[in-house]
Formats: sequence, structure tokens, C-alpha cells
Amino acid sequence: MQDILLLHGAIGSEDQFSALRSLFSSQDYRIHSFNFSGHGGKPINKPLSMELFASETFAYIREHSLNNVSVFGYSMGGYVAIYLSTLYPDLIGKIATLGTKYHWSPEIAAKEIKMLRPDVIEEKIPAFAAALAKRHGAEQWKLLLKATADMLVKLGNNPLLHDEVFSKINTEILLLIGEKDNMVSLAETQSIQAQLHNSSMIVLADTLHPLEQVNASYLAETLLSFFSGSAM
Repeated sequence: MQDILLLHGAIGSEDQFSALRSLFSSQDYRIHSFNFSGHGGKPINKPLSMELFASETFAYIREHSLNNVSVFGYSMGGYVAIYLSTLYPDLIGKIATLGTKYHWSPEIAAKEIKMLRPDVIEEKIPAFAAALAKRHGAEQWKLLLKATADMLVKLGNNPLLHDEVFSKINTEILLLIGEKDNMVSLAETQSIQAQLHNSSMIVLADTLHPLEQVNASYLAETLLSFFSGSAM
């Protein structure tokens, strides 16, 4: 039986994969997921970083004795998965990512963290603030946004994935990108795909960035086809 590990995005949590889990349930797969530190109510015991999340993913894989596990990473989760594969090339079988931003710089980080201000979110998008409070905790969500902003500044100053790293990755990777994603451009994803030796790319028609707005049935079908080695 094949194992599939699902990695959530920044300020998200594993409960966002409930639709995928439901669609996978009738298939011959074991589905795994967990919350990164600071997410889904887990405490923040140290500064958040891609290195920390990669370490937590490695620990989960080892703890559950997952061999040749296939990984789907949404947004930040995709960055974590590919970074982890550079540290342990034989740990992961295949990787699929959706809406993952691979290009980071101080300017990009500064732009992204503007969207992580709790006071602005509470004032202008109260429904989103309420959703974050429910997902992470009434006060925890504000701490998470601050810790995430600090993490992105660090990543912008010192990207873990760059041209030299991409050119050395041999893991089979599928890059998924929404046609209408306003956080990650098609051109950016195409440029990364061109640098990866063993990769392919699929554009999801009429699709925005939020995972909840992705066609779950099509996503599940695409992932299972890729992970099983069937033609897409």
C-alpha cells in the first residue's frame, strides 16, 4: 500500500485536506498529514523557518516508518517538501506541489508580509480573522502571523532554493499552478520547471490560490495519476 503525505501551507493546517482525504479514502493509499509548529493550535516553541518545518517533516516520516513516500505540498508545503528532498534525496519518492512560490528576495518578502497584519485583517476581512482564530486559536493566530512574517523576511534574505540547487534535484516533481493564482505567477512556475531535470507542470484552469477553491476531485485525480505513474 502506497503512502501519501500532505503538507499544508503557511497559516493553514492539516484540516484543509479533509476533501482530499475523503476522495482518497476509496483508493488503496494510506494518507498522512500533520500540523507544522504554530499551526492548528500547535505552540510556537522556536522561530518558525523552512528548516524547522523540514525537520518536522523528516521526523514524521521516520516516526511512521514511511518508505519512498509520495508528498503533496500546498503553497509553503511544496517548498518544504522540495527543500527536504535536497537534504535527503532518497527519503521521498515523488513530489507534487500546488501554488508554491519558489522565487524569494527581500522585496518579495516585504510585499508578502503586508498581508500578514492581524489588525488590518480584523478591520478589513473580519470573516478571515474569525476563520484564523478558529483554526489556530483566539490569540495564537496573531502570534502565528507575526512568526510567519519573520520567517518570510529570513527566507527573502537567504532563499534555500535557488538556481544552483534546482539544477541538482533529481526527484520527480509535478508543479501545479492555478490559472488565476494571484500569489504565484505562471511565468514564475514555468521558470522553475525549466530548471528541474525530472519535472512536469499542469495549469489548473480558472483556479485561484486558496486550496478551498480548487476543484478537489480534479486535484485528487491528478495527484493519484502522478503518484501511481499513470499517464496524465
